[in-house]
Amino acid sequence: MTGNVWLSIRATLMLFLLFVWLSHFIQCFLSLAVDPPENLTILDPGHLGSLQIHWSPPASLLNMKDCHKRFQLEYFNTYEDQWTIIRTSKRTYSAQFDLGKQVQVRVYTLLKGSCTNGSEVKSARYTELIKEPTSTGESSNLIQDFVCVFHRMEYVECKWERDPKQPANSLPTLYFWHNELEQTEECPKYIISNGIRSGCTFTGKSLPDFTDINFCVNGSSPEGPMKPSFITLQIQNHVKPAATQILQLQARPDTQLELSWESPAGKVPKNCLEWEVEHSEEGPDGNHLSVRLQESAVLNTCFYLRKLINSRICVRVRSKMHKYCANEGFWSDWSVWTCYPGNVFFFFFSLCLPIHEELTVKTTTTTTTTKKTGRTKAKPVLPPLQVKSSMKLISTPGVDQSEVMKAFIFKACT
Repeated sequence: MTGNVWLSIRATLMLFLLFVWLSHFIQCFLSLAVDPPENLTILDPGHLGSLQIHWSPPASLLNMKDCHKRFQLEYFNTYEDQWTIIRTSKRTYSAQFDLGKQVQVRVYTLLKGSCTNGSEVKSARYTELIKEPTSTGESSNLIQDFVCVFHRMEYVECKWERDPKQPANSLPTLYFWHNELEQTEECPKYIISNGIRSGCTFTGKSLPDFTDINFCVNGSSPEGPMKPSFITLQIQNHVKPAATQILQLQARPDTQLELSWESPAGKVPKNCLEWEVEHSEEGPDGNHLSVRLQESAVLNTCFYLRKLINSRICVRVRSKMHKYCANEGFWSDWSVWTCYPGNVFFFFFSLCLPIHEELTVKTTTTTTTTKKTGRTKAKPVLPPLQVKSSMKLISTPGVDQSEVMKAFIFKACT
């Protein structure tokens, strides 16, 4: 009987403590109505879309010292067509916007500490600010198809097409800004096509990599101002390497062909390139047997092909920045075709030498005697060649082709 009494007392005590804890917990959260931030503003310093967002903590939390205050900023990223969420303890943030579109920003308050029993609480409401684009200019943009290319990591060309809806006598003007500039600057050198501005060239280190660069193309015509276009990009994601110039294709004793090449000219790091190799096969009648496109491993500038009898193999390569150095990029132009012949092959030299130089191929001779005349004829035999040229094959009668084929190396123009 005594044991049952003690159990009843303990159960009542536990229920009482649970009731007190729940009451305190509910009272804490009922009394802690977290207010959203105040005084949300957006400032435009004139940096072509880089806007500064400012806000203040709610007045109800200014004297609260037992909880840590943070803020959740949300803004609509028109470049990615989705909301971007930032959590910060600061009261200001800089973000990039397309000024030709609506700007949407909202911010919440976050609390965590003894006042929230260690949990992080977000305000149920938020403060929001929406700014409409400035309605200046015509309804359509002045330009279209704006593209920037970082050639060989040496200079940048940004080009565009004029919107056909715009007057032919409209005059586009390009401005740009990045973090290293105090204020916006105009294009240093315009590209002129048919008397019309169609792009801009940046040389040297005028544009830094791994930094947002803001562009604005606006302009005017006799009909009035044109609608501007805003673009933001990072130039390391727009690299186009130079075409590969030096390739070697030679036979191996294991019935394979070995293709090797040198990295292209320019400032693109060799370890940032990936490659594509295209090779085609032709039969003795000149008909294509196959065409294949294969990717070579990163950092690899050597490729192996199987060697077929009585067939002609032609290969070419191109490169681009791989994903470990840039988010995207452009493929280089293809190299010239480099070919390895079968039993019958041909030469045509497209020389890469200065005009005053000559290409000399030394020959050795063997002698044969004809039965009818008894005369001795000299028969030329070509040595193994290493030719710096792009080549097309034409028939060379009277040459010991099998000896030349063993060590023949094709080299593209340097």
